[in-house]
Amino acid sequence: MNYDLAIVGGGPGGYTAAEKAAKAGLQVVLFEKEDLGGTCLNRGCMPTKALLHSAETYAAIQAAGELGIEVPQVNYDFAAMHRRKDKVVESLRQGVEKLMKSSKVTVVKGTAVLQGEGVLTCNGETYEAKDIILATGSQVSYPPIPGIDGPGVYNSRDLLEGEGKDFSSLVIIGGGVVGIECASIYLSLGCQVTVLEAADHILPFMDKEIAQRLTMVLKKRGAEILPKSQVQRIEGQPGAVTVTYLDKKGQEQTVTAEGVLAAAGRKANLEGLLGEGISLELERGAIVGDEAGRTSLPHVYVIGDAKARNIQLAHVAAAQGENAVAAILGKPLPLDLSVVPSCVYTVPEVASVGCTEGEAKEAGFSVKTGKYLTGANGKCLIEGTESGYVKLVTDGASGRLLGAQLVCPRATDLVGELALAIQKGLTADQVSSVIHPHPTFCEMVYGAAEGLRSE
Repeated sequence: MNYDLAIVGGGPGGYTAAEKAAKAGLQVVLFEKEDLGGTCLNRGCMPTKALLHSAETYAAIQAAGELGIEVPQVNYDFAAMHRRKDKVVESLRQGVEKLMKSSKVTVVKGTAVLQGEGVLTCNGETYEAKDIILATGSQVSYPPIPGIDGPGVYNSRDLLEGEGKDFSSLVIIGGGVVGIECASIYLSLGCQVTVLEAADHILPFMDKEIAQRLTMVLKKRGAEILPKSQVQRIEGQPGAVTVTYLDKKGQEQTVTAEGVLAAAGRKANLEGLLGEGISLELERGAIVGDEAGRTSLPHVYVIGDAKARNIQLAHVAAAQGENAVAAILGKPLPLDLSVVPSCVYTVPEVASVGCTEGEAKEAGFSVKTGKYLTGANGKCLIEGTESGYVKLVTDGASGRLLGAQLVCPRATDLVGELALAIQKGLTADQVSSVIHPHPTFCEMVYGAAEGLRSE
């Protein structure tokens, strides 16, 4: 069977590339060994956000008395929450399936194996294609901790698929996005949550000030956040699992909970991808590719989490998929990958784009920052928002916006405006010259920019 383009992996990067290529007139075959939508749609981003919405709604109803609303009794149905999550996931998956069908993309369910330039095998059949895109995503990575594969230790997939796992107490190993979002779900349901993070603060890839603010909020909600913790071993059975760790002073400590979530990272998923005698340039277990995704093997591209030195985000994979197709068609790359917003769906939400203040200073800029606090915003006060802010980082000489960090309601929506401003090279003056509606959360963007006016 011959095609113009073969794509391995049906996640955001794979199905986006398939749609763009098919619309350009290419004959496309897409291989997916599980469900279309990949990790993000089926057992990552989307189910997490669906459960977060249910859990946060439950917590909001419990706090309704502060708004003058009396709710005599409120309970949550954990199984029903997961059934709704499954409906959301199924609806989105069906949307991707319909998109592939309407785009006339041939979808093959199975594990595709790269046998050489332009050749793949799957389910005993051989497929030939002029170009190949590898979009195999990532899988859970376990640190070398004794007992981490034992009973009572779960990964994010265990908690997000099917009926999930309900706990009254949970230890989370890893304070990255997965760990912190799962912590938010369980905190909202009244679970006692302990987060063990090896770095000196949670969300180690983000600005330290964001981590400090979010740590304060999580602690206020009852979480125990323990940075600089080195997990030594895990022992016990489901219902009573003990984690032994060294605290920030090097002293051995233990914490026992009903379950443990291993959320210490992910790695490129290359299992079974390469046939006998086939090799690609790798770096730390991921495939090396250039800006367009070209690998060391001609006409083979890599995108998304399988790519080395990559940001493991669904929107990055989708953008890389579109760029790879453009390169295959001999066209300029349409998407700028130098400005990538990152989001964390906690309460309050967290978002970041561009440089932090420290990164801008290290790059040699004469930095000037502007900050607007949630306590000064009418919409935030109306909705009873936890303390937060919008912070803008600019080049003091030109006023050009270099970065933004947000800890506030709708931060994940607001960051899009700031990503556009950074990508277009706008100054704080230009951002603050635009009227923002009142009363809204987006007024905080205006307020932070207005404080940086050069006048």
